[in-house]
Amino acid sequence: MRIAFIVYQGSMSSGGQGIFVHYMTRELARLGHEVHVIAGRPFPEVDESVHIHKLKTYRMWDFMIDINEYRYLTNPPLYFHPVNFYEMVSTRLSLGSLLFMSSMRAYNKLHELSQEMPFDIVHDNQTLSYGILLMKKKGLPVVASVHHPLTIDRRNRLAQVKGPHRQMLAYLWFPWIMQEFVARRIDRILTCSQNSQASVCQDMHLPPEHVTVTPYGVDVDVFRPLDDVEKRPGNIFFVGDTEDRNKGARYLMEALHRLRHQLPFHITFIDHRPPDHLKLVQRLKGEYRLYNDITFLSRAPTEELVRHYNRAQIVACPSLYEGFGLPAVEAMACGLPVVATRAGALSEIVEDGVTGILVPPADSKALSEALRLLLADPELCRRMGDAGRQRVIENFTWRQTALRTVEVYEEVLGRSAQRR
Repeated sequence: MRIAFIVYQGSMSSGGQGIFVHYMTRELARLGHEVHVIAGRPFPEVDESVHIHKLKTYRMWDFMIDINEYRYLTNPPLYFHPVNFYEMVSTRLSLGSLLFMSSMRAYNKLHELSQEMPFDIVHDNQTLSYGILLMKKKGLPVVASVHHPLTIDRRNRLAQVKGPHRQMLAYLWFPWIMQEFVARRIDRILTCSQNSQASVCQDMHLPPEHVTVTPYGVDVDVFRPLDDVEKRPGNIFFVGDTEDRNKGARYLMEALHRLRHQLPFHITFIDHRPPDHLKLVQRLKGEYRLYNDITFLSRAPTEELVRHYNRAQIVACPSLYEGFGLPAVEAMACGLPVVATRAGALSEIVEDGVTGILVPPADSKALSEALRLLLADPELCRRMGDAGRQRVIENFTWRQTALRTVEVYEEVLGRSAQRR
C-alpha cells in the first residue's frame, strides 16, 4: 500500500518521535510498502527506501536550526506574507500553533503528491491538528500515533514552574481543544503501551476500542552488547532532554547528591542540546557540588550511543511520565540494568528485580538507594542485563511493531471500503 507519514518534526537527535519515524518507516518499506514522509524541521533521517518531502516552514525555531537557509536562501519579502509572518510569531508562543501550521502545510503537500498517485492511508505522528482532519475529509483513511497525551506534559510543567507569569506561559504553550477534537474524528489512534492507552482514553475522552496498542521497539542488531568496549565500574548513564520536566533530571541530581558521600560514581548525561545550553542540570551541578562527577555530552550518533551504553554499569530513567521509554529499551538491549520509576509505561518495560529496579516517581531518596544497590553489586548488574536483553528480543522489536501496525491499516481500510 502507499502510505503517507505526517511528521511536524522528526530528527532522531530531537527525541523519541524521530527514532519512531526512522525505524517505523524503514520497517514498513522493508515489508514492501511505498512510504512517503512529509515533514518539517528538524527533518527526519529516513532509510534510502523511504521517500521524504521536506516542508518549507517559517517557525521561529527553524531559524535557529538552519540559519543559512533563512538568511541567504529565502527571499526576504516571503517573511512578510501574512501566513508566514503569523507562523513566525505565533509558534514562538504556542505549540498548538506549531502543530496547526505544520498540518496545514502537510495537507497542501499531500494534495500535490496525490495528483501523481493517490495514497491508501495517512499515518499522522502526534500532530492531531486541523490539517489532519482535512485529510480525513478528503476521503483518506487516517490513523495517528500518540506517544502520550500532551495534557500530561502540561500538568507536569505546571507542577514544577513557579510564579503566575511562567504558569501563564505554560498554559498558552500547550494545545487545549484541537487534539482531542481531531482524535475523535479520525479512524484510529495508535499508542505504544497499555498505560499510554489508558491515559489517551482518559485525557482525550475516547472509547478504548478507538485506541490500539502497538508497542515500540529497538533494533537489536544495533543496540547490543559489544565485546570490544570496556565496562566502567561506577558509571551511570542518562539519555534524554534534561530541560523536559517529565524526564525527572531534577530528582536524579538530588539522588546523586545523596549518593555522593556513600560510594564513588560518575554519570554521563546525553542531551540533544549542547552542554552550555543546559540550564537545570548545570545549575544543580554547582548547587550540589558534583563538579568532578558529571560529564555532559550532546546527542551522539547511534554507533557512539551504543558504545556509551556499553561503557556504563547502570542506566537511569527517573521520568515523571513515559508513554513508552526508548532509553530503557535501548539500555536493556545492550545488556544493562535499568533504574527507573513506576511512572507511565516504564513498569511495562522494566521487570522489577529481574531486569532492573523500579522506584516511585519524584522520590530522590528511593532513586539514590536503588543506584547504590546496583553500583555495589556488579554481578547483580550482569544478571539483570542478560535478562533485560532477552526480554527485549522477545517483546520489543521494530519489526513486531510494523507488522502490528499493518494489521491496523488493513482493518481501517476494510472498514473504509465497507462504508463506501
